[in-house]
Amino acid sequence: MKKKFGIIGNPIKHSLSPTLHNYWFKKYKIDASYSIIEANENNLKTIINRVREKELSGLNVTLPYKQKIISYLDTLINDAEITSSVNTLYINNEGTLIGENTDVYGLQAAYLKKIDIASQKKVLIIGAGGVSPSVILSLQKSGVKDISIINRTREKCIFLKKKFKEINILEWKNLKNEIKNFEIIINATSLGLNKESINLDFSKFANNKLFYDVIYNPEETNFLKEGKKLGNKTENGKLMFIYQAFEAFKLWHGIEPQINSDTLEILNND
Repeated sequence: MKKKFGIIGNPIKHSLSPTLHNYWFKKYKIDASYSIIEANENNLKTIINRVREKELSGLNVTLPYKQKIISYLDTLINDAEITSSVNTLYINNEGTLIGENTDVYGLQAAYLKKIDIASQKKVLIIGAGGVSPSVILSLQKSGVKDISIINRTREKCIFLKKKFKEINILEWKNLKNEIKNFEIIINATSLGLNKESINLDFSKFANNKLFYDVIYNPEETNFLKEGKKLGNKTENGKLMFIYQAFEAFKLWHGIEPQINSDTLEILNND
């Protein structure tokens, strides 16, 4: 019987998850399909129950549901338990509906291992939403000790501070003066998916910094464009996306899919 997998989120049309997973299904001769599943606040529980009832063999979750789905699950494990942020669901052999987080691995494998003396860098995270706990934990696992976070809604930062006591909270009004102190600036908001801009005074950014955006589609958000104009290095979230998918695929199928130039070409041509 053909297995079915999918992804939920809103917005979700930008997702390349179906392209990547269906490519791997074909490559490894797995009888399965992967599709976008339209979700909203009203049908979220119904969709999760499709995994529980094994109508769906697994599910990926993106914004804004990484935390909202937790009440419908039986248990969180590993990085999902630490972050309270879930992007991968499956049923284990005992029939337990598991929530796991592969975003942490994705960011670490894609970029953080390649940054020289990452542990000595000062990092600023913009945004305190569903992916931010994963970004923080990934940085901590890479040895980064100086992590600050800023968000227009301070309450969300306070929630993260309770979970990750070592992080610093910045006031938005002070950002213009503080920004020059950071070597890595990460956009962990969804701003950019629809070509929106983050309301920042980019003139305060010096060069020789790394601008990183968790968004991968579009490939270059306004955040990255502005950073590049000032002579900074920029990276989008495509490799993070690929490596989190790699880890989810391994959880579901027990196979470590190959990541090479063909993988990137498939995604670039979609």
